[in-house]
Amino acid sequence: MFDVIVVGGGPTGMMLASELRLQGVGVLVLERDAEPPPYVRSLGLHVRSIEVMDQRGLLERFLEHGGTHPIRGFFAGIDKPAPADLDTAHPYVLGIPQTLTDRLLADHAAEVGAEIRRGSAVTGLEQDDDGVTVHLDDESASPLRARFAVGCDGGRSTVRKLLGVGFPGEPSTIDTLLGEMEVTASADEITAIMTEVRRTEKRFGLGPSGRPGVFRVVVPAADVASAPPTLDDFKRQLHAYAGTDFGVHSPRWLSRFGDATRLAEHYRVGRVFLAGDAAHVHPPLGGQGLNLGIQDAFNLGWKLAATVNGWAPDDLLDTYETERRPVAADVLTNTRAQMLLTTNEPGPQAVRQMLAQLMDFDEVNRFLIEKVTAISVRYDVGEGHTLLGRRLRDVPLREGRLYELMRTGGGLLLDGTGRLSVAGWADRVGHVAEVGGVDVPAVLLRPDGHVAWVGDDQQTLEDALTRWFGGATR
Repeated sequence: MFDVIVVGGGPTGMMLASELRLQGVGVLVLERDAEPPPYVRSLGLHVRSIEVMDQRGLLERFLEHGGTHPIRGFFAGIDKPAPADLDTAHPYVLGIPQTLTDRLLADHAAEVGAEIRRGSAVTGLEQDDDGVTVHLDDESASPLRARFAVGCDGGRSTVRKLLGVGFPGEPSTIDTLLGEMEVTASADEITAIMTEVRRTEKRFGLGPSGRPGVFRVVVPAADVASAPPTLDDFKRQLHAYAGTDFGVHSPRWLSRFGDATRLAEHYRVGRVFLAGDAAHVHPPLGGQGLNLGIQDAFNLGWKLAATVNGWAPDDLLDTYETERRPVAADVLTNTRAQMLLTTNEPGPQAVRQMLAQLMDFDEVNRFLIEKVTAISVRYDVGEGHTLLGRRLRDVPLREGRLYELMRTGGGLLLDGTGRLSVAGWADRVGHVAEVGGVDVPAVLLRPDGHVAWVGDDQQTLEDALTRWFGGATR
């Protein structure tokens, strides 16, 4: 029996598998496709995902393969300079194609000991008081058993359907074509035409793909369809919007995406969980989808590992849904709004013009940037200090940077009083006798870097330790 079976080998699934292995949990990843897909839907990581990679010692790998771009206001494609002093030590977007993100996370999961089986599609799932039984499409294979299972298998999630979890929302009403191909038009011609078209159509673009001579092409589709697009579809739509097809030819891959917006009614059914696109789908405006899934995995991983390892408080697993589902609901709201503001209808365009003016106010611009980059995410861990529930930025300490000290996956007490103790929880929580410039006497961090307690009182600290890390060890 495995401890956890993760269904889906995309970035969410691989991030989750790595988090579980960090705590010694036995993990099997089942991926339906024999080979990773070539599609590049996501082009980068936002602040909180960059911090996650730093906290797990992976950021250098990503920086070697990507490029950093200073954060700017870009809600609905409205370009504004970023406000000063955003709450992060990484005030940039990391540009990196999803294919590389997938590979780097898969490599890391394998390095830390996750078993990965590609070409294994799940067809059935049952659960009982002791575990979960998973059936595969290979009739000769015996059913698999695990204590828990997690569906990270995308928007058309088989796991979600087998669980019977509702996925309410709106179907796609607008499709967009996306692909990589060669062009014969000159760079100057492409730039001139694209600049003119994008004055009114924000879902249009041609740009370098990162491969020599190959361009990434985005153009509104003629209609909503389930069939894969053809090169002729791209040519026809490019002509419709730009008056030329730019001589596109030799496609590497072609796809389409829509603006369907749906949120799973539940993230947990007994011993089975949903994460990433299996739990939420939304328009890709702001590049939030992949980041949202990675952060789902980072939230669930330590909680599921704590349960497998026997020290989790009784309701710890329930906090995964109560914390992450509202975050997804907020992303659905802001991407709905952004999608509407990219249409050419007079009403949305009027709102867009007014929003562009409002974004000249620092508070408005900051609010929207923090929303898209997840800087503003704050979990409900109780009333009190404004830091409670927020993720603490990386800070320098005498013993090293904060995120370096959290790479083992445990909690951490930053203690500026010199008199607090985590005795009884030292196997789960580290103790550093300083706060690194944070303007509080002491702060307790969960393994995911979010603040669980602020104060200077030993009794309330122990209450928080018990709440998030279970009972003390004698």
